Amino acid sequence: MLTHVEKQLCESAITVRKNAYAPYSKFKVGVAILDELKNIHLGVNVENAAYPQGTCAEAGAISSMIASGGKKIKLIAISGSGSELCTPCGGCRQKIREFSALKTPVLICDEEMFQKRFILEALLPASFGPDNLF
Repeated sequence: MLTHVEKQLCESAITVRKNAYAPYSKFKVGVAILDELKNIHLGVNVENAAYPQGTCAEAGAISSMIASGGKKIKLIAISGSGSELCTPCGGCRQKIREFSALKTPVLICDEEMFQKRFILEALLPASFGPDNLF
C-alpha cells in the first residue's frame, strides 16, 4: 500500500516518462524525487547519437534537485517499461547514494503503476558514500 506522497511520486514518474528522448533504444525512463524540502524534481533519460553522451533520468532529476536548492533525496520513484523491473543502473545507484540515506525508499514502477519497493541499501549493498571520505 502506498502513501499519498508515494502515489503522487509514482504518478509523476510515470507521466514524465512519456517526455523522455529515446529515439535509438526506444527505452524511456522517468524519475521523480522528493527532497528534504518536500519539493518534487523530475528527470527523463536523454539519448544522443554519440551513445556515451546520453544521460539517465536519475541524473537529470538529481541535477534539478540540486539546482533548486534541495540537498537530500527522501524518496525516489522510477518508471520504465518491459516485463522486468526497471531499477537504476549501477552508476545511478551511486549517484542516488550521494544524496540519500541507505534506508531511502526506491519505488519501481512500470508504464502504468507501482511494482515494487526497495531501500537503497538493498540495491547498493556495502556502498561507498560521502561518509567514507570523513
